[in-house]
Amino acid sequence: MKKSMIITLLAGLSLLTTSCFTNKVLDSISTTTTQTINLTLLKTPQADKYANLEYGIRLNIQDGRGDKRLIQIFDAATTSKPTVNVNPSIGSFVPESMRRYMRVMGFNMDADVATDYLMQVTVKEFHVDWLSGIGWQGTVIMDIKVFDHNRSLVYPTTEVAGRASIYGSSSSISIAQEAINKAYVNALDDVDWDRIAFFLHRADNPKDEPNKQVQGEGNTALEHLVIHWSVNSRPQGADVDWRVISKTPEVKNQDYKYLDTTPYEATEALDIKGLTYNNSSLVQIEIRCQKNGYYTQTKKYDLRSLIDDNDVSFMFRLVPEDE
Repeated sequence: MKKSMIITLLAGLSLLTTSCFTNKVLDSISTTTTQTINLTLLKTPQADKYANLEYGIRLNIQDGRGDKRLIQIFDAATTSKPTVNVNPSIGSFVPESMRRYMRVMGFNMDADVATDYLMQVTVKEFHVDWLSGIGWQGTVIMDIKVFDHNRSLVYPTTEVAGRASIYGSSSSISIAQEAINKAYVNALDDVDWDRIAFFLHRADNPKDEPNKQVQGEGNTALEHLVIHWSVNSRPQGADVDWRVISKTPEVKNQDYKYLDTTPYEATEALDIKGLTYNNSSLVQIEIRCQKNGYYTQTKKYDLRSLIDDNDVSFMFRLVPEDE
């Protein structure tokens, strides 16, 4: 009888031990259950701020992260690092949300492959961490640069960063989600959108875009500045031509180009490659007037004055060669 009771007791203890072990395993599984962080664009920018730009723009997003984990630092001694999924993936969320963000602001996305500018974005960091005493901290860092439609770099590589800290429990994935989404919005706010739009827009006055170079594409105020030409001579019938004289490497010297015979009057737009309002003080145009039997005469104009005055007017009084 005693032996039977002992066997029954041992069997009960074995069942209890097995049950406790099973419960611990289930508890462990429940604490490591994969959870989902939903990425979303929390903020809508000012609508139509950059409407009616002359050029469209395209986006090319690259993932340059060295560490692709969403949670990289988890400074919680009493809790194991949570396992999370990201919905949608960072690789699809950033391009889609940034395009939507830019469309709301008025950028013309993917307008014309022949003339669109290109905005290159490299995602360097995109993660949310839990730090003791701070809580959840989201970090988004990207590099941005812009090329024109000839693929010349017009906006050099610039780093933009967004961070957001929200104090809360290390087990609260909803707070982690809020922190990373706020960090992403802050990164978008850090982009100099005015500067990017500047390259896609033509100002009315060259002074408003002092460093924008003439490239022959018609997207600068200088190229749309109409210059009035009035060149005459006594006697009339002299040949008029002109050339560019430059003291800056941005603008090349040019040979004489024939205009017409005097009296010459016309309205022309400037198309001097490399010219900007700022370097125009280092560039001159030389007008030459020549006629058989008379000495050749020239007149130089400082381009800065010409741009400000919008006028080239001169009378050549030719001197016979026999005098």
